[in-house]
Amino acid sequence: MILIKDIMSGNLTPLTEEMSLPQAVDHLMTSNMLGLPVVDNNKRLTGFLSEHDCIPYLLGDSYHCDSHVLVKDMMQRDPLTVKPSNTVLELAQIMATNKPKIYPVVENGILVGLVKRGQVMAALNQQLKQCRVA
Repeated sequence: MILIKDIMSGNLTPLTEEMSLPQAVDHLMTSNMLGLPVVDNNKRLTGFLSEHDCIPYLLGDSYHCDSHVLVKDMMQRDPLTVKPSNTVLELAQIMATNKPKIYPVVENGILVGLVKRGQVMAALNQQLKQCRVA
């Protein structure tokens, strides 16, 4: 049985609530991610910010050439999360009925990684290939 801790990405730099809109967008673009978790100073997960969340603010602020928006104003609070001990099958079932493509991996409230839909698909595909060999 494949666990989330076996496939998650642990090396990431999350966003903070006090980052400005331009800083957050730059961070998303350089990380090549559709969204990133938001943490406090103690690495506790406080939210999630996606490209989709940023677009309305970028539209208005770029039109008016003025932005005072912070990540905390745009982020989704209480995002869906998984634990490192969850199985890939459990997350796949959640993904089948929920929209997020990226899930923060949290242990005791602390962000420990991320898992993307592609990682789940790859793990399930590997498992399927092993079924065919057996």
